Amino acid sequence: MTLRWQVAFWTAALAVLVIVLWLLREILLPFVAGMALAYLLDPAVKRLERARINRMVATLLVITLFVIVFFLLIILIVPIFGTQLGAFIDSLPRTIARLQALLADPSRSWVRRVVGEGFRDADIGELVRQSSGYLATFVRSLWSGGQALVSIFSLIVVTPVVAFYLLFDWDHMVATIDSWVPLPHRETVRGLGREINDAIAGFVRGQTAVCLILGSIYAVGLSLVGLSFGLLIGLISGIISFIPYVGSLTGLVLALGIAVAQFWPAWGPILMVAAIFFVGQFIEGYVLSPKLVGDSVGLHPVWLMFALFAFGYLFGFVGLLLAVPLAAAVGVLARFALRQYLASPLYTGETPGTGQTPT
Repeated sequence: MTLRWQVAFWTAALAVLVIVLWLLREILLPFVAGMALAYLLDPAVKRLERARINRMVATLLVITLFVIVFFLLIILIVPIFGTQLGAFIDSLPRTIARLQALLADPSRSWVRRVVGEGFRDADIGELVRQSSGYLATFVRSLWSGGQALVSIFSLIVVTPVVAFYLLFDWDHMVATIDSWVPLPHRETVRGLGREINDAIAGFVRGQTAVCLILGSIYAVGLSLVGLSFGLLIGLISGIISFIPYVGSLTGLVLALGIAVAQFWPAWGPILMVAAIFFVGQFIEGYVLSPKLVGDSVGLHPVWLMFALFAFGYLFGFVGLLLAVPLAAAVGVLARFALRQYLASPLYTGETPGTGQTPT
C-alpha cells in the first residue's frame, strides 16, 4: 500500500507539473534560456571559485563578461543580419516564382516523370502557395510562441537575471531539495540527480559548441559558393541545430531552393551547396558530436524524434528546445526503473529473502 501511495503521489505530482508548464508555456522562454545559460557558464564560475573568489563575485563577473560580449556581437552581427533578412524577405516571392517556373517548364520532361504526368501547372502553383503558407504559419508560430507576453527586450533582460540567480543559489537550492528527500532513498536520489545533471549539462554545453562550429562552416561555405543570403542561411542553420535534425534539414531545403532559383541550369554550384550540408553533417556525426556531446543523452534516434514531436506539440517552440534535455532526464529515470525491475522478484521469480524460485 505504501508503494502504491508513493506511485500515485509522484504520478499526480508529474501530471500537475506538466499541466502547469503547459498553461505557462508562452512565458517560459526567458527562463529556459536562463537555465541553459547557467549550465553554460557554471564551469567558469566554479573555476573562479577554485581561485578563492567569492561565488557571488564570480557569478557577477562571469555574467557581466557574457553580457558585454553578447552585446558586442549584436552590434557587429545585427546590421548584417538585418540587411540580409530584409533582402531575403523581399526576394522570396521572386524565388518562389522562379522555382514554380522551373517546375512548370514543359521542356523539362524529367520533372514530369518524377512528379507524374497528371501534375498540372495549376497543381504546381497551388503546391507552392500552400508551401509558402505553411512556412509563413510556421514562422509566425515560432514568433508568437517565443514572444507572447514577453518582448525581445524583456527576454534579453530576464535571461541573464535568471542565469545569475541560478548560478549564485544553485548549491543552496540543491542542498534544500536534498534535505527533503527521505533518508533511506537519499543516496539513490543523489545518484540519479548526478546522472541527470551530467546528461543535461553535457548536451547543453556540447551542443552549443556544435551549433557554433556548424554555423561557421555553413556560413563560410555557402558564402564562398556565392549563394545569395549564404551567411544568413548558414548561421541560422547552425543555431537551430540545437534542435537535432531540424536545423540541418531546414537549412538544406532552404539553401537548395535558393540555389536552384539562383544558379539553374548550372548544376555545379547546386551540388556544392548540397555537399556543404552533407559534409557538415558528416563532421557533426563523426567528429563534433562524439567529442563534444558524447553519449550524454543516451537516447535512440527514434525516441529522440518522438520527444521532439511530443514536446513540440505540447509546448511549441519552447518544447523543441526542452525536448532533448527532458528526454535525457526521462531516459536516466527509465534506465534506473529497468535496472530495478530486472533485479526484482517480479522478473527473477525468486521469493524475497530466500533466493529461491517458488514452485
